[in-house]
Amino acid sequence: MFVRTERLLLRPGWAEDAPALARAIGEEAIVRNLATAPWPYDVSKARAFLAQERDPRLPGFLIFARTHGAPRLVGGCGLGHTPDGKDIELGYWIGRQHWGLGYATEAGRALVELADVLGIRALSAGHFIDNPASGRVLRKLGFRPTGRVVPRESQGRGEAELCALYVRDAGDDSMACPTSPVSLAA
Repeated sequence: MFVRTERLLLRPGWAEDAPALARAIGEEAIVRNLATAPWPYDVSKARAFLAQERDPRLPGFLIFARTHGAPRLVGGCGLGHTPDGKDIELGYWIGRQHWGLGYATEAGRALVELADVLGIRALSAGHFIDNPASGRVLRKLGFRPTGRVVPRESQGRGEAELCALYVRDAGDDSMACPTSPVSLAA
């Protein structure tokens, strides 16, 4: 499955993406804000990640900026199970040199729309409390803070860190920013 937005192409990662993935995510400032990415992150970790089996009902994507030339890898996003396995959560990361350009919001919006198409009625999300920028992105996408802050393991940090939890139910568009056209392709 592929998703195209105004500026982005979201597609599954392929083995040949490993070097670009390692370069894009291989910075401690990025990995420390993710629960499941290890630090240090190198090409071997990227290859292992790209080779993992995924639940076909919960897609994961690399995020590419659409350019006049070859698309440029700027991040990753996907849907997955929460650590307790009870809910579906949205997750994302953006390479440091692309922070502040709206890519996380644009990719997140596409994932929210895809979740609706897939019949996923509620989404969870969270961010480590020392990463408030991620909370701002989640609120732009219509997620509401639950008021719960829980410890969550971070492989990149090597320990549990406090994580603020959010939820978004289908139809929670009153808080979300306006949508741009998204197209899906199988």
